[in-house]
Amino acid sequence: MNIIKPARLKVGDTIGILATSGAVSDDTRAIMTAVDYFANKGYKTLISSDLYKKDRYLAGNDETRVKNLHAFFKNPEINAIICMRGGYGAIRLIEKIDYSLIRNNPKIFCGYSDVTALNLMFFKRAGLITYSGPMIISDFGNPEKSDFTMNEFFKAVSTDSYSIKGKRIIRQGKASGILWGGNLATIASLCGIDFIPDEPFIFFTEDINEPVYKIDRMLRQLMNIKKFRHNITAVCFGYFADTDNKEWLLKLFEETANELKIPAACGFKISHTSCKTTAAIGAKAALCNETLVIE
Repeated sequence: MNIIKPARLKVGDTIGILATSGAVSDDTRAIMTAVDYFANKGYKTLISSDLYKKDRYLAGNDETRVKNLHAFFKNPEINAIICMRGGYGAIRLIEKIDYSLIRNNPKIFCGYSDVTALNLMFFKRAGLITYSGPMIISDFGNPEKSDFTMNEFFKAVSTDSYSIKGKRIIRQGKASGILWGGNLATIASLCGIDFIPDEPFIFFTEDINEPVYKIDRMLRQLMNIKKFRHNITAVCFGYFADTDNKEWLLKLFEETANELKIPAACGFKISHTSCKTTAAIGAKAALCNETLVIE
């Protein structure tokens, strides 16, 4: 497949703000905070007209969300799309999306958590490199936003290469491949369709509020897929916030790496927390012990 890297973000570009997953509160403070932040950085914004639509727990029905997603990709004035929030709903869209439209109109697309489903399917079916990174409500629209998170985002979308450093080596070694992964629960929800990369990949993952036995189960779901085991070259564990037993979690990391016989490290600032880095899904990457270099 031809892998497409979107054009770098430049001052003066337009950032589209879109709701793809869970319902958005009609409190406009987060939006205004984000818009002001982008304006002060020299960027224009375009906000979806259907941002506050609700269908139960969703940000509007599936047809509305797909229509807006298509419109944002098709709009030549928009250079980057940043999702409002996660929650739930992205997986409902993956069989309704026109991936040829995505492929023919490549642009920066960023989100994490539930948005992982779109990130991975955009890469699988359109070849588009996307970004697992900050969103509007939790990050750009947060009055107490993390400077680290902001700096890491702009580094990822506006430079040719950058690095992410973990805190602990689980299994020493070097590996290369495309960078691929995201929120573990969302990745596991894709099991049953063709979503694993055909290329060798370095796997990264994170989650929140999951006990260790569920993390174990979700990792095992992936490891039971032949293509996953064949193509994985290394694993970078991000933060698993608010889990029940850190000692068991570390043992699970060690078991996973040793069973797969691949290099691994943990403590990467890939997370649901306010302090997070941005990972380019589909980009070339190399891991050397606890240092991940992304191109």
